[in-house]
Amino acid sequence: MAARIGSYEVVAESGNARAGVLHTAHGPVETPIFMPVGTKATVKAMLPEEVKDLGAQIILGNTYHLHLRPGEELVEKMGGLHKFMNWDGPILTDSGGFQVFSLSKLNKISEEGCEFRSHLDGAKHFISPEKSMQIQMALGADIIMAFDECLPHPSPKDKIIASMDMTYRWLLRSKEAMTREQSLLFGIVQGGLDLELRRRSMQQITSVDLPGYALGGFSVGEPIHLMHELVKVLGPEMPAYKPRYLMGVGTPLDLILAVDAGIDMFDCVMPTRVARNGLMFTSQGKIRIKNEQYKYDDGPLDPECDCYTCKNYSRSYLRHVFSAGEIISSRLNTIHNLYFYLNLMKKSRQAIKDGNWPEFRDHWLNRLAN
Repeated sequence: MAARIGSYEVVAESGNARAGVLHTAHGPVETPIFMPVGTKATVKAMLPEEVKDLGAQIILGNTYHLHLRPGEELVEKMGGLHKFMNWDGPILTDSGGFQVFSLSKLNKISEEGCEFRSHLDGAKHFISPEKSMQIQMALGADIIMAFDECLPHPSPKDKIIASMDMTYRWLLRSKEAMTREQSLLFGIVQGGLDLELRRRSMQQITSVDLPGYALGGFSVGEPIHLMHELVKVLGPEMPAYKPRYLMGVGTPLDLILAVDAGIDMFDCVMPTRVARNGLMFTSQGKIRIKNEQYKYDDGPLDPECDCYTCKNYSRSYLRHVFSAGEIISSRLNTIHNLYFYLNLMKKSRQAIKDGNWPEFRDHWLNRLAN
């Protein structure tokens, strides 16, 4: 018997860390999982087939960017986002809230929604919870994020309270506007860096029965150690048999600490963005490939890595194509970083299932601390 769309099974636990399976309209997703970011219907520098071969089970698209260009009407006419970008696996779309508040300097937020000017041409747009749902449903996403307000750090406590209360009311409107049965709506917990407010927001958001829940409002300028401390407390307090998603985070170290706190899903532009800037994550620590020390280095980027880049190219070559500004540099670097992230999560799942998560966690915390 086929599993129900939206169901989530915890298959193994080790402390707070857990391995599970989320069932979507485009297939199952094994957790913990990292989701490569395909903001504008493409994971930068990569073919969809390559992203899948690296181990990606689910990718992320961005509502704000796809609404502005090419527009959800066009994507829907082209058969939906999966067909449009040639990706047959699950897709999660974020609500657009973060980009509205971070990219648009001219925005006006009200109970109704947010009026803003496009960062592309300055044209006026308006997104409400209902409009965000409409856009995401037209795109055909498997997981749809409720419309929320994401405040920068620091923000006054009274503003955080007003914002998270409005985010809750927006969630109620988002759920009411959802009519696409194949799409799963996730709610987003806000509350800044105040544990009491985070718990209050979580109580609000999880009072609405949904297929999954997310922690939002992190990686917005706060000290990273404070995020780690909050996630360590909040992760285990999230609903036990629903997927837990930490939005926009982060480094491999962040992921290991969050998995240890019981978080299941992650996304971040970091591995692809820094790859294009010549920064790679390896089992020996970070490598900045432009450094002079790699000029005559004929060894692989990471001797413990089985990705295409590490099996076929030397550090010397990778330094050369990066310094020369060759397009292949972005591709090779991105292949490695995405593989590193996805393989780290694959190994994390296995360590939890095998019952040796504490040893695996400590091993990687020591390596990633450099």
